[in-house]
Amino acid sequence: MTNWQDMIVGDRMTVDEEFSSRVDGSQFSRQEWGLIMTAATFEIENPEDEANAELVADTSQLSSILPELEKITEMGPMGVPQQESNTGTGILDSIRDALGLAGNASNGAGHDEQRLEEAETLVSAYADALQAHLESEGRWNEVRAAAAKE
Repeated sequence: MTNWQDMIVGDRMTVDEEFSSRVDGSQFSRQEWGLIMTAATFEIENPEDEANAELVADTSQLSSILPELEKITEMGPMGVPQQESNTGTGILDSIRDALGLAGNASNGAGHDEQRLEEAETLVSAYADALQAHLESEGRWNEVRAAAAKE
């Protein structure tokens, strides 16, 4: 028996290509998006109910990859850590940064929570796009039925 997810590999490649502009418009690089997609899984809820079946994303593992996302963000081209730019802020700002008093909104839990929310939103939109693609290609019922048998 073929797993329903194996049945949609080609469809996912098509949707990946179509969805790339949405990723480009997000805060995530293509490399970050690839990592996000490795942490996301897809399920078909209510596969036995043709009218209510829905492809949904399980994003429960995304929070576990946030540290790796941050590492990717800090990397420059070719995986080399980026050098901090010399903005001429001076020694006082350097001391504030070291003490955690700089008020930099790009660090900390608030930033992680915002990135997590955007990743979840983007993955959910991808699931919607994938289901819409399967429906437009006339494959949704076949895939849904295969999921119902599992």
